Amino acid sequence: MTNSATGASAGTLPSAPKGYFDFRFLKGDLYGGITAGIVALPLALAFGEASGAGPIAGLWGAIFTGFFAALFGGTQTQITGPTGPMVVVFAGLVGEMTNQGVLPFGEVAGVVFTAVVLAGILQILMGAFRLGETIRLVPYPVISGFMSGIGVIIILLQASRLLGSEPAGGGTIAAVQAIPGAVSDPNFAAFALGLLTLAMVFFWPKAIGRFIPGALAALIVGTLIGLLLDVPILGADLIVGLPEFVLPSVDRSTAFLVVEAAIILAVLGAIDSLLTSLVADNATRTRHDSNRELIGQGIGNSVAGLFGAIPGAGATMRTMVNIKTGGVTRLSGMVHGLLLLAVVLALAPLARQIPHAVLAGILIKVGWDIIDFAYIKRAHRGPRWDLLLMALVLLVTVFVDLITAVGIGVFLAALAFVKGVADQQLQEFGEHVVTPLTVEEEAIMKAAHGRIQVFAFDGPLSFGAAADLAHKVRDRARERTALVLDFSRAPRVDVSAARAVESIVTDATDARKAVFACGVNATVAAQLEGLGADAGLQPGWREATRLDALKLAAEVAAPDGGSPSLSPVPA
Repeated sequence: MTNSATGASAGTLPSAPKGYFDFRFLKGDLYGGITAGIVALPLALAFGEASGAGPIAGLWGAIFTGFFAALFGGTQTQITGPTGPMVVVFAGLVGEMTNQGVLPFGEVAGVVFTAVVLAGILQILMGAFRLGETIRLVPYPVISGFMSGIGVIIILLQASRLLGSEPAGGGTIAAVQAIPGAVSDPNFAAFALGLLTLAMVFFWPKAIGRFIPGALAALIVGTLIGLLLDVPILGADLIVGLPEFVLPSVDRSTAFLVVEAAIILAVLGAIDSLLTSLVADNATRTRHDSNRELIGQGIGNSVAGLFGAIPGAGATMRTMVNIKTGGVTRLSGMVHGLLLLAVVLALAPLARQIPHAVLAGILIKVGWDIIDFAYIKRAHRGPRWDLLLMALVLLVTVFVDLITAVGIGVFLAALAFVKGVADQQLQEFGEHVVTPLTVEEEAIMKAAHGRIQVFAFDGPLSFGAAADLAHKVRDRARERTALVLDFSRAPRVDVSAARAVESIVTDATDARKAVFACGVNATVAAQLEGLGADAGLQPGWREATRLDALKLAAEVAAPDGGSPSLSPVPA
């Protein structure tokens, strides 16, 4: 049995593409791209409407980002277009600009789309400076929290529209405030249409969905029924025609908002796209180029911003549809963009009849899918701290803003990680030696009858552990006569670790204990010496092995041992 699109045997994957374009998979790329374009059509219209820039801006966003990100990106099967997270940030900027300046969107369009262009440039720079791998260092609870928060925001923004009303202002708070009024005075026809849309997108049969996606079916059926009802429709909101060039503009009063939004869009788009790239890698058993992907995403968003289109990122669902229906190379993503271009040029006038309630129902399903229910259901079985962190990031995302949520989340996650590492290092420090003792070393330790204590540094010492290290040594070495600090497994020390070593040596000297160091590499020796942390170490510490240090410690630890001031260890 073979796949009709690619010709590959069932259960196998086609070979990796060769060269920049590989036309061996042309049939599969055409089928995958067309199918992904069909899936993307209702979403692009809905995201455009939700963004505040209009449904046509969503379509052009899918066209520009989808085509150019595929052409220049580093993930062969990636489908790029407007996504929930990007639209939430963009809509927030539109809301702030129009509310603060009391201006219609058209009068601030140049400023708003400047943020999109700048976000694209930042993504290009991130790729050029090879920051693709570092983007993925954001902890999962933080990603889960802000993605779920974005899902909640999308649902809240569309709740009143589902009832046939329109929020008085932009942003989550205005959307929440509009819900009671919409509930008390609903447009029952629009509400019924919205409920029908929700039923179709949530319960559309998977067997039929392989041929006609549920969102597209809901869009068509809802629009046809809407022709018979008195419900709010897109109408003049959908401007038909080719996009106009938008000249970027910014002034002092709007510079902060523009730069802030650009940074959020760039980072969020990078995370969203690279996570989708990982999903595509798992599905195709290939490996994407993360830095090149960022450059492709940046080019797509820069072009989109210059032509008044909303920004985009790698879209997981559309990417998987492309892969499952035969897409193998970057041509599939380009075909997806070209299909949407054909739709805009040929069918845009018909789209003016689409009811707002239908798009609201489609977007509520998108928001629901973004919420990380898989983690929420299992979170109680994992660390409680991770669950609390995820919940905190979700709440801050919904009620404050995204950049604050991510900043707080990353800071608290890093703090918790450092504390965990520090606690583990402190617990293990001095409890055992990292490298097992030799027979001769065991004999020396046994003969010392517990008067010698070896403290081994295992890897780089965290600054969190360094602060309490001297106290740990003091408690462990009360009855000892000599201490041996083993640096064999320490590739480097920082200022915090050097200060800890200095405190250990000072405390031991004050208590008339001798401190020996061993296994010190040239880097650590230079760092300890440069920071003045070597003053109290016994002579010869730079060259001493652990056996050398134990022999000298045994002399001091002997009942009739001499003064701690010893001769250097022979080189």
